[in-house]
Amino acid sequence: MSSLTVALAILGGLVLAGLVAFNTWSSRRNAPRQPDAPPPTGFDQSLQGPSDDEPVLHVDPHPTPGNERHEPLFDPDLPAPTALPIPMADRRGGLDPLIDVIAPVSLDGLVSGDAAIAAMPATRRAGSKPVAIEGLNEHNGEWEPPVAGQRYGAFQVGVQLANRTGALNEIEYSEFVVKAQAFADTVNGAPEFPEMLDEVARARELDQFASAHDAQLGFVLRARHAAWSPGYVQQNAARLGFVAGLIPGRMVLPAAEAGLPPIIGLSFDTQAALADDPAQSAIRELTLSLDVPQVDRGERPFVRMRESAATLAREMDGVVTDGDGQLLREETMDVIGADLEQLYDTLDSRDLAAGSHLARRLFS
Repeated sequence: MSSLTVALAILGGLVLAGLVAFNTWSSRRNAPRQPDAPPPTGFDQSLQGPSDDEPVLHVDPHPTPGNERHEPLFDPDLPAPTALPIPMADRRGGLDPLIDVIAPVSLDGLVSGDAAIAAMPATRRAGSKPVAIEGLNEHNGEWEPPVAGQRYGAFQVGVQLANRTGALNEIEYSEFVVKAQAFADTVNGAPEFPEMLDEVARARELDQFASAHDAQLGFVLRARHAAWSPGYVQQNAARLGFVAGLIPGRMVLPAAEAGLPPIIGLSFDTQAALADDPAQSAIRELTLSLDVPQVDRGERPFVRMRESAATLAREMDGVVTDGDGQLLREETMDVIGADLEQLYDTLDSRDLAAGSHLARRLFS
């Protein structure tokens, strides 16, 4: 074999080796990033308690309703744990003339809570609007949803004037009247209904205000180079305090008080989270979301959303954009933050402070 043939053979081998090395490097570079492996131990990891270094995602085992439109006292991903008390402000029901039509029901005598519960309508809605019934407790003199074993000297039935589905209309008002009248007849009470046209007009006014002062923000975090695996996203988000929701591909930053809506939501492709081998799922973007009226401004939700987005972008090699893919720069964030402060002040001035019970009901 001539020296030229040997040289060509060696050169060909080197080229082939280079191609193999390049393909291996390219494959590794473009593969979805994986979470850091936990430190090895001499015993079963499933028996090990949570450590300070390894984030543990907790999924609440209690069943919750779906994500259809409803009156959200609690986020679907954060059901109130049975071991923790629900805030008393939410337990009283709290019909309020600011956002409810209220029909008082007078009684000839006392009615037991058991009888009132049995007289409740099968569905507590008039069209898309929640209906609530409260009784005046004989012992403490407070309005509350009927409770078995208690006695009540009067009732009031209410329907919400507006929510994110729109204003209460004439058909919904008529359905409310039918339900309230049926309840009153069963407990031998006499209801007094406000004038329908006045209440419908009031509903439209409230709906116009709510529509003009509603805000739901979203940031999109996009991968610069390599995609992310679900585990990689979850691990990085967990380091910032996010916990897993009940919906695959969703995480939330919980509020300080149990049972309240989450401060921020984080979501990515549900199909990627449900894949047979999630480690091979490639996620190229995720969304951070904030439902402004649902979260108390004292939680600093926009600041924390902004900080979370910046940290995740830095740690995961991504960029923060709006829904159209436009980069969100610092000056743009500052403008959004200033606008939100004005919105908070306006809601406060109408006794609909963000995160309050009334605001959560109205903006639902």
